[in-house]
Amino acid sequence: MYDIVIIGAGIIGTFIARELSRYKLNIALIDKENDVANGTTKANSAIVHAGFDAKPGSKMARFNVEGNAMFDKICNDLDVEFNRIGSLVIGFSEEEMKELQKLYQRGLENHVPDMEIIDKKRVKELEPNISDNVVGALYAATGGIVGPWEMAIALAENAIENGVELLLNHEVKDIQKTQKGYELLTSEGPMQAKCIINCAGVYADHINNMIAKPTFKINPRRGQYFVLDRDARNIVNTVVFQCPTKLGKGILVTPTVHGNILVGPDAEDLDDRENLSTTADRLEYIKEIAKLTMEKIPYHMTITTFAGLRAEPSTGDFIIEESKDAKGFINVAGIKSPGLTSSPAIAQYVVGLVGKILGNLEEKAEFNPTRRKLIRFDQLSQEEKEETIKRDSRFGRIICRCEHITEGEIVDIIKRKAGATTVDGVKRRARPGTGRCQGGFCGPRVVEILARELGKDMAEILKDGRNSNVLTEKTHKGSDGSDVKEWAAVSIEK
Repeated sequence: MYDIVIIGAGIIGTFIARELSRYKLNIALIDKENDVANGTTKANSAIVHAGFDAKPGSKMARFNVEGNAMFDKICNDLDVEFNRIGSLVIGFSEEEMKELQKLYQRGLENHVPDMEIIDKKRVKELEPNISDNVVGALYAATGGIVGPWEMAIALAENAIENGVELLLNHEVKDIQKTQKGYELLTSEGPMQAKCIINCAGVYADHINNMIAKPTFKINPRRGQYFVLDRDARNIVNTVVFQCPTKLGKGILVTPTVHGNILVGPDAEDLDDRENLSTTADRLEYIKEIAKLTMEKIPYHMTITTFAGLRAEPSTGDFIIEESKDAKGFINVAGIKSPGLTSSPAIAQYVVGLVGKILGNLEEKAEFNPTRRKLIRFDQLSQEEKEETIKRDSRFGRIICRCEHITEGEIVDIIKRKAGATTVDGVKRRARPGTGRCQGGFCGPRVVEILARELGKDMAEILKDGRNSNVLTEKTHKGSDGSDVKEWAAVSIEK
């Protein structure tokens, strides 16, 4: 029997798993997907919010501000890229400037440090490309950008190294109360646990309703984005928001930690919890709204578009509590924005809830808060590159021409704890396929490397989720009738 089973290996589940791995506990982290961070965590704005937006006194406000302050140390410990570049909420009228004053006052109530209302001249100094129609802005120096899926992967890796068991492809079908705790009926068989932590994202209400009375509902809210090539990186220096509306923080224009530009998201309520399609009309809508911020966004440099789903809670606030009618069952639900920023503080709070349920938690003397650093070959000095290639010649073979990712880096992220097993899993960890060709050149080589390193046939290698095979079969005959031994490069992504 596990002491704790955590359902959901996104940013919240992995953070809680890593925090609980500090203690002498038997923990399983399970997910219905075939990789860590394959839900909401893989598709969002990647922003570390300052904390002025949430209603004072709410869980969102508390954990946003507490979590923001924790990012520097955690990202340093786990070797995750994080840049505190500051954020602007811009106003285009005196009416919007009054709204910014309200946000500023709210930020003061939430104890957000280093905020100020700035005038047009100062805004243009910070962001020369912002529309000349800007009147002023709320500037928050503590705003930042991070790689959310890279962080979740790093947390999972560190949690596993500290004793947590990661079980992917484990979909929870039902939960039953037992004398000692709970039995989870999963797609891979039953599991027993004294305590369950529900971090199932857009499915958190479904999981809650398996064992407790329905007390909240999760509504999936889709947001779509443009990703621009690195050559557009100089158009903006900070995270730039427009004045928020009832549907969220509005369209933003921001750099990413990898030097691309992100534009979006819109907000669209759906019934379908799996619908990640992008649509021409919503992308056009984003262009029209973003034009207010910056008139000349170079959309001809768009390298991809994507959509993500936020878990919009019916309660209007994060739901982080032990169920009243299922003792030992903790909901961590409705973690929409600023959920990424709040995640480290939420994890510490949940550890406190677990301590009350299981009794005093005993710390491990051997807990290691750090993980082995990644080798980012393109960031090394010439001397470091030469030394690295001398140690392992695979670092001398460039696989991704756009991002300059080597075979050595790809092999490393396959062999790590919580390592990559799919083409997109490699992409999220080491970035081959994230450049302007979007995997057109490196994709086949990544399939070959995955098959070789995992000891699989290439036809078994998946692009991302289950049933997303990249290759179908070998081509038996060439155009001249001769035998062909190469694989057919036919994508049948489903």
